[in-house]
Amino acid sequence: MMFKPKKLLAATALFAGLLSAPAFALPHVVILATGGTIAGTGATTTTTIGYTAAKLGVDKMIESVPELKQVADVRGEQVAQIASESMTNEVWLKLAKRVNQLLAQKDVDGVVITHGTDTIEETAYFLNLVVKSKKPVVVIGSMRPSTAISADGPINLYNAVTLAASKEAAGKGVLVALNDQINAAREVTKTNTSTADTFKTPDLGFLGYMQDNKPHFYRMSTRKNTADTEFDVSKLDKLPRVDIVYGYANMDRVAMDADIAAGAKGIVQAGVGDGSIAAQMMPAFRDARKQGIVMVRSSRVGSGIVARNGEANDDKEDLVVSDTLNAQKARILLMLALTKTNDTKDIQRMFYTY
Repeated sequence: MMFKPKKLLAATALFAGLLSAPAFALPHVVILATGGTIAGTGATTTTTIGYTAAKLGVDKMIESVPELKQVADVRGEQVAQIASESMTNEVWLKLAKRVNQLLAQKDVDGVVITHGTDTIEETAYFLNLVVKSKKPVVVIGSMRPSTAISADGPINLYNAVTLAASKEAAGKGVLVALNDQINAAREVTKTNTSTADTFKTPDLGFLGYMQDNKPHFYRMSTRKNTADTEFDVSKLDKLPRVDIVYGYANMDRVAMDADIAAGAKGIVQAGVGDGSIAAQMMPAFRDARKQGIVMVRSSRVGSGIVARNGEANDDKEDLVVSDTLNAQKARILLMLALTKTNDTKDIQRMFYTY
């Protein structure tokens, strides 16, 4: 059987194309940069304290890790350029909307967000509640600036892109991955001011580890997240004001009264012990509730459950308890809850759901 010239040329072209094509297409991962230590620079290679955060742009960070090209088709966008102690609700809303836009595209398989470590757990939990996709979202940073001898940013970025490109990370909520460890956004917290292993999940432990250029998962968070939540920020340009009052011996109501006067719609108390309320503070709680301000009892301890009707009669006083959320994360959930309702019973349901 003989091929006609045109058919022979077509077959030859097809065969040549198959030979030149890659064995498989790499996943598409978008890196959204917000600044932080990972983009920071120091005066010398040994400067790990007193450096300047948020100096490098996203393109420079990508260029510094050429190995990224081996695991994903990567591109970057600069969403903000700040140290994370300067993070705002406005940046959160901008970031969340962009993440949702990207993940809705068929040509985006995952998103990595570079971030300062001081508020990384808050940004990650906010996204955990408002991202509307099961595709991987990984938030990372570093504890040392890019110019340090032992900079941890490059390996954290490489691991994050590898994780965001993996099928294993899908459907597990927003992840925080530093120091070869994978944590759930809801549960992780910063535990040390300066060491590279600062991010821990005190009670429940890591979700898994990055090893051999791939993720190894050992558990999942049981709380609803991302596409399974009831929160939608697509049409929001601001969030309700929610403040935190810290509990301590001999405290008084000055800070809480200031928050009330400033227009807070909700207040979280980072109380002592099991979220205990000092006797002299109870009138302030009651005054806040009379004005419609939702009050949440959290704890400054750092781990454990804040028990409903444990250290206060929450039913009688119409209060909400934070369950295992620390105060800074309780604030985030309360802000989003208040975009939907002021009913304390419904808000308590949300605290047990998310």
